Amino acid sequence: MRINKKTARVAGLLYLTIIIAGIFAEFFVRQSLIVPGDAATTASNIMASEGLFRLGIAADLVMIVTDVALALVLYILLRPVSRALSMLAAFFRLTQAAFLGVNLLNLFFGLQFVRSADYLAVFGTGQSQAMALLFFRTHATGYALALVFFAASLLLLGYLVFKSDYFPGILGILLIIASAGYLADSFARVLLPTYGNYEAIFTLVVFLPAFIGELAFTLWLLLKGVNLHKMQLRPGHAY
Repeated sequence: MRINKKTARVAGLLYLTIIIAGIFAEFFVRQSLIVPGDAATTASNIMASEGLFRLGIAADLVMIVTDVALALVLYILLRPVSRALSMLAAFFRLTQAAFLGVNLLNLFFGLQFVRSADYLAVFGTGQSQAMALLFFRTHATGYALALVFFAASLLLLGYLVFKSDYFPGILGILLIIASAGYLADSFARVLLPTYGNYEAIFTLVVFLPAFIGELAFTLWLLLKGVNLHKMQLRPGHAY
């Protein structure tokens, strides 16, 4: 598959889909329904908006499937810089997608406890709500751990973009900064027993650099694409 302007725009469209679906699922659905430390209110919110909660899961599925496709297209775009590193970046992204896919089961398990399915009648209402919140928190932790693999992919992506001659170097720097934010948050969850006290700060550390860096790269792919002339000057452009 040869690289052209359409290849870059396909990558941009895929990346934009991931950003929209991810923000919708995490910020507009889960953060509006799940109340940390309050199992009863969380259960009440989800029961009142079960359709929205399920829509959030569907958005996550769209994001994950799209991420698999993006891994391939980014590999094609960046293999002229380094075939090995672009393949490694794709592997990290695919690992993250697999992790996130399995992690969605926690949302389904939690939903079953919220709905008090017949086979869960042995649990009391309070116990069911507590178990639901536990699964939702487990999902949040699993999501953060999966982002370690995404951060590794983003770090390599930033390096490859920076080293390429057909993308602005500043985009690579922004992506590297975004990867550092993801890594800081994920490892803070693992290393800090009192992470909950600083969660809002770490959310900001992750969201701002990621939103700026990834959105800037996405818009460049959509609006500018790649500099084909400079790409063709690279020795690996024909691969």
